[in-house]
Parts: sequence; C-alpha cells; structure tokens
Amino acid sequence: MKLHVINTGLFKLDGGAMFGVVPKSIWSKSNPPDANNMCTWAMRCLLVEDGKRLMLIDNGIGDKQDPKFLSHYFLHGNDTLDRSLESKGFHRNDITDMFLTHLHFDHCGGSIRYNSDRTKLETAFPNARYWSTQSHWEWATNPNPREKASFLKENILPIQESGQLNWIEKKSPVNEHTPLGENISVRFVDGHTEAMMLPQIRYQGKTVVFQADLLPSTSHIPLPFVMAYDTRPLITMSEKELFLKTAADNEYVLFLEHDSVTECCTVQHTEKGVRIKETFSLESYFGV
Repeated sequence: MKLHVINTGLFKLDGGAMFGVVPKSIWSKSNPPDANNMCTWAMRCLLVEDGKRLMLIDNGIGDKQDPKFLSHYFLHGNDTLDRSLESKGFHRNDITDMFLTHLHFDHCGGSIRYNSDRTKLETAFPNARYWSTQSHWEWATNPNPREKASFLKENILPIQESGQLNWIEKKSPVNEHTPLGENISVRFVDGHTEAMMLPQIRYQGKTVVFQADLLPSTSHIPLPFVMAYDTRPLITMSEKELFLKTAADNEYVLFLEHDSVTECCTVQHTEKGVRIKETFSLESYFGV
C-alpha cells in the first residue's frame, strides 16, 4: 500500500463561520483573515494505492460551477486535481474507488464534470465505484435549509444516475469491516452533517485517519473551536473529544483536509486537554 497527497487548490471561507463562537481576537492569531474576514483553506485529498485498487478520498470543488458561484470562494493556487494526479503518475481514469466523506460541494464537487461540448453532466471518474452511505445520501438529497446551499444537486444526482453509486453500511460508530479492503475501516460522525465518514487506514504500523470536517485544521483541536457550519455543534464537541482521546492514546496520524499549512499531525494528552504533539508532511513522516 502507498498513500499520496492530492492537492486540488486553495479557497477562502469566512473566519467567523469556520470558528463559530470563538472570538476573532483568538482565532485570527493562527488564521489571519484578509480585509473581507476570509481565511485561506486547503482542499487536500488522499490517494490510496492498494494492489489493483486506487482509491481517492474526496475530490475538491471541481471546475464546473459558474464564475459567480466560484467567485464567492476565491479559488487560488496552482494545484488542480488532474495536475496532482499526474505528478504521482496517475490519471482520473485510473481511479477504481471514489470515496466521498460527505456531499458538501468542497468535498465532492469534482465528482461530476461536463462532457467535451458542455451539454451534459457526467461522472469525472468513469471507471470508479463511488462510495457514500445511504443515510447521508438521503440527508443530502432532501436537504435542510441550513445546509441546502452546500448540497448541490448537480454534484450529487448524476452519481446515482450513472449506476456507479455504492453504499458503506453504518453498522456502528466504527465499521471495521468494509468493502474497501482489509486495511481500511470507517468512522462515522454526525455533528458536522449526518453520517460523515472518516476513513481509517492502517499503514506502516500506524493508523492514518482522514479528518474531513471533524477536524478541519490544527487550529480546531481545542474543543470549543467548532465550525458554525456544523448542524449539531454539541455533538461535534463530544465526537471530537472522544476521537482526540483515542487518537492520543493510539498515536493516530491525523490527515488534515483543510489546513492550508499542515498536512498531518499527531496529538497528545496535556493539562489543557488534547493538544498537538507534532506536525509534519505525510512524505516526511512515512518516507513515501
């Protein structure tokens, strides 16, 4: 097995929305905002090369949305999904499994693209099985008013119409037995959105956990630092507390999807609760 970081670009979101009730005077020290109160975030994905399977975890915002939509998020940087895949020696047609942690547009927008003459939407990974979970799919396709702007039907419905959609069963908070291979389990969390999936990958004697939006960045490790985007913030806090204790006890490597500076970290127990132990790139830690 090999793990590869796939960077799909940077975008901006409102700092207050990203840190909820935490005052700007505190969060701005680690995440300086621009004149519009916007902070820069990554859309960092993970490619899992496992025998004949090539699984991509999330795929960024994509490029099919109209300029007005994209202008709200100030996309920038030189990285794209295709360029990142190419740098690792792969093409989107090589992807066998497209794993979607959840269906918010900045995580799944790259799932669907226009055909060559922009007359029809099609799946961007024609040879892949797309993985979601049924309870989250139903949540996303019948969205509540709070999340409706994040669940874009053009990102979601064509997946089902393609016949490429598959389900991961939510049997327990951690599903150890998944169809993704013996080294990949899935943790389910419900605070950010219904049944968000966090892949847990056993790799070189360690457990690497893809954080999605449970822990968007190292700045979100203290328990009160919870996004205003979360539908159930108190549940997020309890899920984060339990997970971080487990991560510290077991020396998990946390892969950060949205931290614009730090790819990965480990955490440790301190008198103030669980805090950062080390930060590092995936390559420097594992030598991949």
